[in-house]
Amino acid sequence: MSLQLGLQLYSVRDELKKDYWGTLEKLASIGYKNLEIAIHNADQGLEPGATELRKRLDALGLKVVSSHIHPLDRYEEIIAYNKEIGSTAVVMGIAFFKNKQELLEGCQIMNRHGEAYKKGGLDFYYHNHFHEFQKLDGQYVLDIILENTDKDLVKFEFDTYWAVRGGVDPISYLHKLGDRCDLVHQKDLPAIAKPVNLFEVVKEDENITLERFVDLLDADHFAEVGEGTLDIGGIISVARQIGAANYIFVEQDLTSRNQLESVELSYRNISKFFEE
Repeated sequence: MSLQLGLQLYSVRDELKKDYWGTLEKLASIGYKNLEIAIHNADQGLEPGATELRKRLDALGLKVVSSHIHPLDRYEEIIAYNKEIGSTAVVMGIAFFKNKQELLEGCQIMNRHGEAYKKGGLDFYYHNHFHEFQKLDGQYVLDIILENTDKDLVKFEFDTYWAVRGGVDPISYLHKLGDRCDLVHQKDLPAIAKPVNLFEVVKEDENITLERFVDLLDADHFAEVGEGTLDIGGIISVARQIGAANYIFVEQDLTSRNQLESVELSYRNISKFFEE
């Protein structure tokens, strides 16, 4: 299929909390059609209800194509929920590894997740941040994951912004991922974000934890798509050239704007590349 545009709903999480259905209506009016949901309370029950969500989505001309889920091991419940809402993919949104041994063990867990979801008719993905470009024994963490997960069970959702923050050229790494990457996350990096490479702040051998990661987040270091320094056109072009990517999702981790204004600006800017 040709590359399509979508939105990761984490970008409008605060608006969804205030008015879930009204926010979906606004997203549809902006022009978004493809969504990726972020459910981080699966241990408390998957909300909103799948039947009602699918009904509302269909009425608005929206569809969920993938979902970030945590925790991931309630397979029957998660598979049933995703199938009912129309999602065909489940994503491990973030993970941290203390050392190479823990990483290798994590790769086997990913393979088990991938096998379970494949049996249920869903694809399983790993999503990167900057710390996957930390080196362990001279290799990027993400390279080790690539080498130690089954290509038939584990795919990759590549976040180009976080690759840049890890000191890596996203266009080159898209070529490396090849057909194992058919989902892409896109945001932008403002010129004021210094240093660009977070490994100029974080020690190469530091144990990066969730707490450390959160400490590094700064709303001023995120820009709406097309408002920053990343080569958006080049990224989209190479994704099309490789021919594996099905969706490129706008994702705004943090913004100084209202979240709906933020994703509308990104939509307006990135849509130009889809019109070419």
